[in-house]
Amino acid sequence: MTVYSTVGTQVVRAGNGVDYAYRSVGSDTGTPPLVLLQHFRGNLDNWDPALVDALAAGRRVVAFDNTGVGASSGRTSNTVAAMADGAIEFIDALGLDRVDLLGFSLGSFVAQEIALHRPDLVNRIVLAASAPQGAWGMHGWHPDVIAAVGGRESSPQGYLRVFFTGTPEGLAAGQQAAGRIFSERTEGWEAPTGWQTRQAQYDAVTQWGVPDHAKLERLRGIRQPVFVTAGDSDPMILPRYSHLLAGLLPDARIKIYPDAAHGFLFQHHKEFAADVGDFLDT
Repeated sequence: MTVYSTVGTQVVRAGNGVDYAYRSVGSDTGTPPLVLLQHFRGNLDNWDPALVDALAAGRRVVAFDNTGVGASSGRTSNTVAAMADGAIEFIDALGLDRVDLLGFSLGSFVAQEIALHRPDLVNRIVLAASAPQGAWGMHGWHPDVIAAVGGRESSPQGYLRVFFTGTPEGLAAGQQAAGRIFSERTEGWEAPTGWQTRQAQYDAVTQWGVPDHAKLERLRGIRQPVFVTAGDSDPMILPRYSHLLAGLLPDARIKIYPDAAHGFLFQHHKEFAADVGDFLDT
């Protein structure tokens, strides 16, 4: 099987005129492909290859850069709804009629919108480090988080501080994950996401978090089974929002991973991939 750290980047032209960069691993097994939706400032290179390979053991997995992100053309949208429309354009361009979604952080917001915009397209949904639109307390991130990952230049120290806990186990897991993410690929790297993408994505995150109790009612429209997941010590999107999300969705299960922060799915990549596989195959 082709592995994520060596698979080449492909490009597909969508109906909106955007050239979307993507990577595909795994095989068609008769189940819907799993489309990955990336976190704030992340591109194709920021997925943990060990996680993607574990997910691809039983299905096709597709990661992509949304409009204006990484190697995809265009300008990054500043609303989650527009990002969802861009993702739908990409999925349509690949000729996929039905997919599973795994949205991580900002990508989890996009996954919710895709399910609301195009419900017939979506089979099952995994939401990692997520929150519902309009939840109180989500209007922007804590200054310490922005200082760590929101500056013009990102740093390994800031990444580790937000994505992993400060315990010995968390620090070790962070170093191991960073080694996989930033060292295993030897060629075909993308340029880091630019400042326009950072600004637009943070605008989208901030708008998503404007307190609005009525927005929570929109979740009733997501009828697909949903697996809500989080780290118990996430400083970026607190795990209480996962509990809120799971309680509002009509058909949801939840799991909180121990001694883990925003990057819990990389820290616990084997367990998380097994949990996702069990959920998608149910």
